[in-house]
Amino acid sequence: MTLSATLVASALPLFASPTALAAQATFPSGAVQGPRWRHIGPFRAGRTKSAVGVPSQPNVFYMAATNGGVWKTNDAGRTWNPIFDAQNTGSVGAVEVAPSNPNILYVGSGEGLQRPDLSTGNGMYRSDDAGRTWAHLGLRDGQQIPRIAIDPTNPERLFVAVLGHPYGPNTERGIYRSLNGGTSFERVLFKDENTGGADVVLSPNDANTVYAVLWEARQGPWENAAWSGPNSGLFKSTDGGATWTQLAGGLPTTADGLGRLGIGISPNNPRRLYVTATAGGKSGLYRSDDAGATWTRTTTDSRIFGRGDDFAAVTVDPRDPNTLYSMNVVAWKSTDAGVTWTALRGAPGGDDYQRLWMNPLVPSTMLLVADQGAVITVNDGETWSSWYNQGTAQFYHVTADNAWPYRVCGGQQESGSACVSSRGDDGSITYRDWRPVGASEYSYVAPDPLNPDIVYGGTVSRFDRRTGQTQNVSPTIGRARAAAATGPEYFRGVRTMPILFSPINPRKLYYGTNVVWSTVNGGTTWKRLSDDLSRETWDVPASVGKYATTPAAKPSRRGVVYTIAPSYVDSNTLWAGTDDGLVHVTRNGGATWRNVTPPQISAWWKVSIMDASHFSATTAYAAVNTLRLDDLRPHIYRTRDGGATWTEIVNGIATDAPINVVREDPKRRGLLYAGSETQVWFSLDDGDHWHSLRGNMPAISIRDLVIKDDDIAVGTHGRGFWILDNTTALRQWSEATANAPATLFKPAVATRVRYSMYTDTPVPPDEPRAENPPDGAMIDYYLSRTAQRVTLEIVNATGRVIRAFSSSDPTPAPTDAGNWPRYWFRPADAPSTKAGLQRFTWDLHYARPSNECSLPISGTPYNTKCEPEGPWVMPGVYTARLTVDGVAQSQSFTVRMDPRVKMPMAALKQQHDLSLALYDAMLEAKTLTGDGFAGVAAAHQPVIDALQDSDAPATDVMVQTAKARLAAYAALKARTGAK
Repeated sequence: MTLSATLVASALPLFASPTALAAQATFPSGAVQGPRWRHIGPFRAGRTKSAVGVPSQPNVFYMAATNGGVWKTNDAGRTWNPIFDAQNTGSVGAVEVAPSNPNILYVGSGEGLQRPDLSTGNGMYRSDDAGRTWAHLGLRDGQQIPRIAIDPTNPERLFVAVLGHPYGPNTERGIYRSLNGGTSFERVLFKDENTGGADVVLSPNDANTVYAVLWEARQGPWENAAWSGPNSGLFKSTDGGATWTQLAGGLPTTADGLGRLGIGISPNNPRRLYVTATAGGKSGLYRSDDAGATWTRTTTDSRIFGRGDDFAAVTVDPRDPNTLYSMNVVAWKSTDAGVTWTALRGAPGGDDYQRLWMNPLVPSTMLLVADQGAVITVNDGETWSSWYNQGTAQFYHVTADNAWPYRVCGGQQESGSACVSSRGDDGSITYRDWRPVGASEYSYVAPDPLNPDIVYGGTVSRFDRRTGQTQNVSPTIGRARAAAATGPEYFRGVRTMPILFSPINPRKLYYGTNVVWSTVNGGTTWKRLSDDLSRETWDVPASVGKYATTPAAKPSRRGVVYTIAPSYVDSNTLWAGTDDGLVHVTRNGGATWRNVTPPQISAWWKVSIMDASHFSATTAYAAVNTLRLDDLRPHIYRTRDGGATWTEIVNGIATDAPINVVREDPKRRGLLYAGSETQVWFSLDDGDHWHSLRGNMPAISIRDLVIKDDDIAVGTHGRGFWILDNTTALRQWSEATANAPATLFKPAVATRVRYSMYTDTPVPPDEPRAENPPDGAMIDYYLSRTAQRVTLEIVNATGRVIRAFSSSDPTPAPTDAGNWPRYWFRPADAPSTKAGLQRFTWDLHYARPSNECSLPISGTPYNTKCEPEGPWVMPGVYTARLTVDGVAQSQSFTVRMDPRVKMPMAALKQQHDLSLALYDAMLEAKTLTGDGFAGVAAAHQPVIDALQDSDAPATDVMVQTAKARLAAYAALKARTGAK
């Protein structure tokens, strides 16, 4: 059997041989080199908790997205860039700059907010070069670090508030001190394993005076479960943290129900302190004029201090101790020491404000962060920078529609829904290429398979892109209740409920509450397919700990259907998983259901996402998340017998990677993808062994992924949508691949796509935009070891080599090539000789008329002196021929037209043939000498350009001009006797 035949056979939906499975199990670590994830936006910011500026560098600021890493701006918020993406976590709760050395940064990971969609971190980080490189320090088990305080004169001395595990008890929590720049930490304030550090600040005039907030709080296994205890309070040390005193003097106490506090100190008068307190009837904002000895409540307006569990941040103006700011749903300002308040900034423009930083040298410059990113003012709040320039959107799920280019859709926390095009028509993905689609911020989004302009989402809405209208078509607004079968009249839901279409019947839409619903008429009527599938009762999980006997933890029926997985091969088979740890299946379209829960699963093991097999009605996969049980282990289960037995399949996945999603590839049986709290994983042997597919993606929470055609699209909870273009190499991986020195994979279908030209000026380079997919044919090959020389040739059906590339070709400087129109010409990259899975993209053009294309000048994105590209190739079959150190192999592939282009093939062929004839004449003329030949290229090129200008039939004038040029050239040759 030839190598080509072997690769084709390996892609068939059959389980591989034991030998092949062994090869797949040993997929080389880090082998994926060429294929890259690309972020597609939207550039609409997500929740951001911490931020700081550099007083001596008034345009430089840092902000920490709670699950999007650390970002930096050096132009006062005009542009933001991520600086933390190479680290092993993207969840960040604190970022601080050393006042005495602006090059030293400390970052505390774990977002430090007790909320249902949180992510945890892995300790402290430090940078000594303003964020270019980072070192991990310690406090790994703290999981959440909400605040860092640095000695203003000694950057090696710092205090860290460690909140601890959000879902269970642990001892690495409280207030920690380091005297050696984070090399080691000493715990200096601690209550117990349930009470963590929520805030820590140093007195502006005495770094040995330290104020700290302890907060006893616990999140629970079910949505919005939360508890607090009696150990919260405000503490003070006057000896650098050696001893501490709890402050009272009028502050609410634990008897009042004291919860989280927020603290602010006046830089102008350090004896003036303010705190926000959550404490039942004694909640409010309190002021002290004697460094915390006594306190007076200045306001009982809950708008200023309410929802303290979410906000609790106070900033005092460095110019005036009577001017202060309190963060809440609105950012509030008081100029009379907290008695009266006005709004500094509210909605629209950001809700739920987290922190305000003021430049002590230029107080009119402020940095404000909210659940919708970071904004900066340089004129005391008169105007603010944009938060539509930060790619930190938090999505819960991802789907893709059937448009071309396809759109990637989901619900974004705090900001509603969005559908983003996978490709922009102007050379990159910009603000023109995405829009909201009427669904809620938490939701699934389900585009209609038969009409991508119709989009469902939320609980349930129907959006029509053509009219912009949104309609509520929920099954639980009255109609369904009256018509429902016997059972509860109240239907439960949480913030994100499954909505998806049947893969077999494109008119059937499923929706889950605590029961399963379906509609076949767009939500006009709904059919209830199940009774309540959640647990009637359950044992309180051990992670609830000391709060297990509280009324809020009393077992009651509160679970929901959290995932629905219709079969791809049997219209009557449907799987359902609940957030309280049950799996059911129906084989008769919902008439009856069978509990097939894996025996390993117990109460509140959240069945996050299930996927039915594309090849067998009895095979299914379940991603089970136990983060809310204080368990970071990964859990994925597989059944091949309809749920009778289950196997846990997590070998190779990191032990601290809770799993949110598992999907099976629709074209290769046994090729699986999974998303954890830090990255994407894949398996070539049906889950028996897993490998990292993180690549160039930052370590962020992958909440969902979908395989769309040959691509993988993921929805992250902190960095928007990402796409890995063209996974055909993984589909073709085989025993031969693992053992051969080099393997050329059969390329996917390549699409001729041109960008709009001369219709608008390009988007300015400092506007946020995302990269388009590679233009042309993506040719993947695997090298088991580094090669000496690699060449790649493109051959047409007649055997003509129309392009040739070599590893010895000069490689252009790195540019943002995907962000510019095609008419900015750029030389091609050279094929890589490095070991691993590599990718080369051919642009579907003949070679330029000459190789006269020097490399770009350093600092310039493009060299416009390159000769124009050669003509487009015709749609059809081509061959890629790869030669590695003298050994050649070939694969054929297809080139197609842009599906949106309806140009008749005869007209396209006429355009192509005339262009190619002129092109060939130009090449021939370059080899000839004598009068007239030197001007052929200059005369032919404008005609080629006119013919190639668009995918539309050539006009009669174009055709006549082309034929006249060819006739003139033929006459020139005849006149000179050239051969």
